[in-house]
Amino acid sequence: MLQEFKEFALKGNVLDLAVGVVIGAAFGKIVDSLVKDIIMPVIGVLTGGVDFSNMFAILKQGATPGPYATVDVAQKAGAVTWNYGVFINTIISFIIIAFAIFLVVKAYNKARNAQPPAPAATPEDILLLREIRDSLKK
Repeated sequence: MLQEFKEFALKGNVLDLAVGVVIGAAFGKIVDSLVKDIIMPVIGVLTGGVDFSNMFAILKQGATPGPYATVDVAQKAGAVTWNYGVFINTIISFIIIAFAIFLVVKAYNKARNAQPPAPAATPEDILLLREIRDSLKK
């Protein structure tokens, strides 16, 4: 069993997987920042200043009764909140990540299925030399 694990761990696939996981984690952070810092402020302006990250509903009041300005204030007061705005941000992040992965896979498939260029036509002088060679063989 140890030998099998050693063979598995030393294959290139494990290294490829590790690189993919690390790049995926970094890509996720980039997309999170894109959604939180670039896209959501624009959507907020278009919707009249709505901040999705602070959209929530109080399920149970905390030790200090509301209203609460932000999710953090509500949670620090001990309130139980339903953070649907954060969920909206997460859905938007997922859609962006899924679309980016779709584009990468599409480009990969296109590159993989690309036909190699057709060989160039044989020059006339080469054809003539081949005829001469074939004639001399006879």
